[in-house]
Amino acid sequence: MKCIVGLGNPSLKFKNTRHNLGFAVIAKLAEKLEVSVQRARFKGLYAKTSFQGESIVLLQPLTFMNNSGYSVAEMVSFFKCDLQDILIVYDDLDFAVGKLRFRMKGSSGGHNGMKSIINQLGYSEFPRLRLGIGKPEFKRVDYVLSRFSEEEQIIIDKVIDTAAEGALCFAVEGIDQAMNKYNIDLD
Repeated sequence: MKCIVGLGNPSLKFKNTRHNLGFAVIAKLAEKLEVSVQRARFKGLYAKTSFQGESIVLLQPLTFMNNSGYSVAEMVSFFKCDLQDILIVYDDLDFAVGKLRFRMKGSSGGHNGMKSIINQLGYSEFPRLRLGIGKPEFKRVDYVLSRFSEEEQIIIDKVIDTAAEGALCFAVEGIDQAMNKYNIDLD
């Protein structure tokens, strides 16, 4: 079983913001897999399905970004997920808009959602997919909660679709193949 978690903040006011790219990828995956991420559990919304013989859980934590770890830990405990079978999808200030990177492990990189997950799991060696949102020209909190410009949105739409394809590659072929095929710049 593979578990794919997209980080974001609940509430319509955060929809389509830079910080909600993880949620957008989960929505795109749900569309591709023809499922609805509406079942409430694990302090979030989830769906369970299969793709090419692999069971897949999609999760959107509803704990707000800074407490995402509580939701992820509940999911891991319930499904007895191997941490190498979890993919966390989230926004990254260190990458330009259009860049996406799969990694096998790493630190939180200052991302509060990732800090929470690492703290709750007590482990940082799990796959992740980082999606570039660019560096802020103004206050960081305001920036991550802002929307993309029209020009950026064209790139981000491609990133979301490519990230969803990459997440399915991860689910079926593993993190090495996802890194080889999808670590690209789309700007």
